[in-house]
Amino acid sequence: MTFQRTCATAAATQASGEAFASVLRPGDIVLLSGPLGAGKTTFSQGVARGLGVTDRVTSPTFTMVRQHEATNAAGITTLHHCDVYRVESLGEVLDLDLGELVEEQGVALVEWGELAASIFGRDVLTITLAPDDNDERTITVGGALDEARRVLLEGWAA
Repeated sequence: MTFQRTCATAAATQASGEAFASVLRPGDIVLLSGPLGAGKTTFSQGVARGLGVTDRVTSPTFTMVRQHEATNAAGITTLHHCDVYRVESLGEVLDLDLGELVEEQGVALVEWGELAASIFGRDVLTITLAPDDNDERTITVGGALDEARRVLLEGWAA
């Protein structure tokens, strides 16, 4: 089962991310995929806003992981914003210990998540951002957690 939403602008992509934040629970790992410029960081900025992050959220391409303090009703206290675009092996992804980071009250958004999908197994949400020729983005959510969050995701997609 997948859920989709189409966004015509960067502002709509951020708003989609902000609305998606209500789907998240402590311990969640979200793998973001899409080509360069698809809107992964823009979507992540919206998720951060939805989780109550007040500091600036930028692409973690060169730092690989940025942590942001969050305040929200879901009890998520930390957003781990990751980018594995520059990793050269799955061993490097393992070294980041992303699973350990989110055990408590955190969530992780992993840009270029398809590169690390085999490490996290099935208990993730996957998001694919696909731009079209008109610069609109179709955002598709799936993954093993989608059935458990079906009602919330139906609301997000509507």
